[in-house]
Amino acid sequence: MASPNSYKLSCSIPGHEMDVRGLAVAFFPDGAFTSVSRDRTGRVWVPNSSPDRGFTEMHCMTGHENFVSCVCIIAPSDTYPRGLIATGGNDHNICVFTLDQPQPLFTLKGHKNTVCALSSGKFGTLLSGSWDTTAKVWLNEKCMMTLQGHTAAVWAVVILPEQGLMLSGSADKTIKLWKAGRCEKTFTGHEDCVRGLAVVSDLEFLSCSNDATIRRWLVTGECVQVYYSHTNYIYSLAVFPNGQDFVSTGEDRTLRIWKQGDCQQTIRLPAQSVWCCCILPNGDIAVGASDGLIRVFTEVEDRMANPQDLQAFEDELSKTTIDPKTGDLGDIKMEDLPGREHLEEPGNRDGQTRLIKEGQNVEAYQWSVADSRWMKIGDVVGGSNQQTSKKVNYEGKEYDFVFTIDINEGGPSMKLPYNVTDDPWLTAHNFLQKNELSPMFLDQVANFIIENTKGHTLGAAAPSAADPFTGRVNKHKYNFLVHFSLMRTCCSNTLIMTFSPGTGRYIPGSGTPTGAPVGVADPFTGEGAYSSAASRQTSTNIYFPKTDGVTFEQANATQIMAKLKELNGGAPGEYRLSEEVLESLEKLLVSVCNPCTTEQPTTEQISLLWKTSHWPEDIVFPVLDILRLAVRHPQVNDSLCGGDADDGVALCNHLLSLMKPQGRPANQMLALRTLCNCFSGWRGRALLLAQREAVLSHAADLCSVCNKNIHIALATLVLNYAGSLHGQPDLEAKAQCLSVASAALESVQDKEAVFRLLVALGTTVASDQTAQDLAKSLGVMSQIAKYTSVTDPAKVGECCQLVLKELQ
Repeated sequence: MASPNSYKLSCSIPGHEMDVRGLAVAFFPDGAFTSVSRDRTGRVWVPNSSPDRGFTEMHCMTGHENFVSCVCIIAPSDTYPRGLIATGGNDHNICVFTLDQPQPLFTLKGHKNTVCALSSGKFGTLLSGSWDTTAKVWLNEKCMMTLQGHTAAVWAVVILPEQGLMLSGSADKTIKLWKAGRCEKTFTGHEDCVRGLAVVSDLEFLSCSNDATIRRWLVTGECVQVYYSHTNYIYSLAVFPNGQDFVSTGEDRTLRIWKQGDCQQTIRLPAQSVWCCCILPNGDIAVGASDGLIRVFTEVEDRMANPQDLQAFEDELSKTTIDPKTGDLGDIKMEDLPGREHLEEPGNRDGQTRLIKEGQNVEAYQWSVADSRWMKIGDVVGGSNQQTSKKVNYEGKEYDFVFTIDINEGGPSMKLPYNVTDDPWLTAHNFLQKNELSPMFLDQVANFIIENTKGHTLGAAAPSAADPFTGRVNKHKYNFLVHFSLMRTCCSNTLIMTFSPGTGRYIPGSGTPTGAPVGVADPFTGEGAYSSAASRQTSTNIYFPKTDGVTFEQANATQIMAKLKELNGGAPGEYRLSEEVLESLEKLLVSVCNPCTTEQPTTEQISLLWKTSHWPEDIVFPVLDILRLAVRHPQVNDSLCGGDADDGVALCNHLLSLMKPQGRPANQMLALRTLCNCFSGWRGRALLLAQREAVLSHAADLCSVCNKNIHIALATLVLNYAGSLHGQPDLEAKAQCLSVASAALESVQDKEAVFRLLVALGTTVASDQTAQDLAKSLGVMSQIAKYTSVTDPAKVGECCQLVLKELQ
């Protein structure tokens, strides 16, 4: 009789015709789960009441054009009370199904390669990972944001319980923590591809890897434990409801059950790859494998298979053949192996393996603690020093070799059978044709066969094959790898310059407000903080949505010109301005600052301003101050922001070049303010909306700069974008606004900056249910709740309460 803590086979579930690649517990019906397979289908299984306590196929889903590699369940909602099923496939698509029809309800397109990982969160949020090196966040049939940063395939993703936190694991050997769409932390430690992730709690998670280890991490970055037991790639993890114990599966043919930090049970399966696992609501474990079967294991005696089925499972396992080249059994020397008497000694741990010599054969046994005996797990063929010529059985025929070939490492394995008397070129041709692969690989496959069958002896050592994702030599499997990824790098190296205000001294961006309607107090900041084209709103919510651009109007033309002339005196010769040029710039400054003047900026003046704005970074700030004021003028706005399409892009790129995190604070602030002021004209607004992704990405990099004025300018830029997008269907743009605003709120302390970010949030989510759902999934509500009690200034608390009301 099995011990109370040991798992035994409950049932085997046929149905899929090829590898079972993903499993997920369903919300409906009770006890049901979903599987996906290389056979291009997904299936829903429900418990039946038959004596074998098995499962019945309730629903079959089709829609992918190639193999299906992952599945997750989207939680029930008012619209879909039974939840939705999302599947990802080799066709680069994500199909989303209901239980009512076999075809997809809708299909999500956007990834450029296989979608190999999915995770669902609150409010219908979906996170996907792909071989295209990205992860994507989806909501309401739209891609809200793309998470970029990995340099190789993203094999695993998971949404953490704390809203807004997401994890991705990659073939670049790292795990990244994302908050509101931005990478907050990178975890390093694994020595090969990260293949699986599982949530332990709000603060902990597990990862598994091709390096045959499992790691437990704190979200703060520390690896608190490393688990060793597997002997090959580990593909999947699932955590028990107690949050401590878990199970894992991998390429070593095993399901391993971990309790109290130790591997307490190893269950070997008669299949090479155990791709996936999940824990059912009753505590049973379901696993999917390369033989197309789903097997369920239980520790409850009443749910265990009958003795005949248990014996049939053990017999099937004993008849499997084990290739020592997988690395699971080490180097085998026939002459050194003991005989059957070696099995009279009990094992010292569950899952321990022993090899014995039985005549001219090598047999493998595994110790079962539950049954206190050695169980045969297969016959070993092709040992490294084994001189027998035992054939390998494949699809009813015997072969000298059966190679495991991976197209895209970790994808579905293909078998290449070969006899030493065969023509390697013809064998390669037939293999490519059978598996619908490009004939361009003919030489590589044929040479692979020739190289690995030199000497016509079984067990010839395989040449080292470097993994294109990781660069690591693959020791466990023959791999024919044809997928590569691109690495993006960027760097910046600039100096830092700070300014201290002093009495009567020019401060970039300072001065008295100009151009503001006299006697009109701005409802957002109070008199003089900034001006707006709109007067005070009279509705209860006077803060948002705010759709007119917010500009920086402060100017002291006299001090700006004095500083410009002072710096010009010491400027390098090639940059020094003539008196005539200085006079032209001064006239331009006066014309854009004085609303009563009849003089208009000339084309020559605008050209001189643009040229001078490229002064060296240590002296350019007064010119940027003039540029900041000038772009408010319709004529300058038209000329610099879009009179010629290239001119607008050039202006944008120049300002972004001044916003590097290591740059000079005065230049950063003035570049941000100039961008804000560009929104005052329709050409400037159109330019910035077209360049939105680059502008907001660069602006977000300045969140960590400790400078109040920079933070206020950054918040204003986000607010202007939110206002321009209000009422528009561009959900990806709104997602970026939410992401940058959320990231800024993590570091911004100044109350004016906080207030403007709150207005930006309110404007983004106002009257837009999808934007509201995304904001909630990013954890915005919990992030801003602390501001509800702020009374100095009162507008912060008032606005925060209105945003929270909008999100409820």
